[in-house]
Amino acid sequence: MNENSDQPTIRSRPNQLVPCRVLEPGASFAWLRAGWQDYQNAPVLILFYGVCVFLLNVFVAWLAWKLGGYILLLSSLSGFVFIAPLLAFGLYSVSRQLTEDRQPDLGHTIEAIKRPLSNAMVFALVLLVIFLLWARAGMMVQVFFPLGGQLEISRLLTFLLIGTAVGSVFAGVSFAASVFSLPMMANREVDVITAVISSINAVLRNKPAMLVWAVLVSLLTIRGFLTAGLGLIIIIPWLGYSTWHGYRAAFDVSEWPQLPQK
Repeated sequence: MNENSDQPTIRSRPNQLVPCRVLEPGASFAWLRAGWQDYQNAPVLILFYGVCVFLLNVFVAWLAWKLGGYILLLSSLSGFVFIAPLLAFGLYSVSRQLTEDRQPDLGHTIEAIKRPLSNAMVFALVLLVIFLLWARAGMMVQVFFPLGGQLEISRLLTFLLIGTAVGSVFAGVSFAASVFSLPMMANREVDVITAVISSINAVLRNKPAMLVWAVLVSLLTIRGFLTAGLGLIIIIPWLGYSTWHGYRAAFDVSEWPQLPQK
């Protein structure tokens, strides 16, 4: 499949944003199918990156529990959603190699992580700020809506509703900024600002499609956590591959040169 294949409609602002295509509301299901196909074509690399994700998840949970109890634990696990996309550069390389009819190998994926490293560090700083603000907001919710010594259903529901509302704001910002910018930076010579603004623009112009995608990502991620993190070994790489195909469907990046594979 050609990355710059013809699509029905293109919206763009020359020299400011990467041109963005109009997506069908159910487009994300095709991304998941394509991502699953990549999954089946590179099972060894899937296990490698999946185990890395699982071990990171265990470490974050253990650290949060040791430092701050269950409130900080919940905040840190939710913040994992913000940090996890940074692990995806290697996964994007696998999908890119498969798209180019090449057999993926670990060496190329590691090189793919190192090439956009400067952009990744800048973006990681942005995500870190969002994560710290979210963690602080989560602790403030606990201060203003304490659960108390004896747990009451009404207090618990209030805490969960307020916490979810606050968290959704930070999750929405992180989602819009990262959903397409990371695969773009992994594949094209583009600066962080252009990639992030283009990603946000694509999300805003395709709200129904991106809402469906956000719901699917959330449901799959939650399912991964409900299996004590073991499900993330499969789910996170699958979502990484699927995001790559979503990026290819959403943008025309023909004017931006590709990052070399070697």
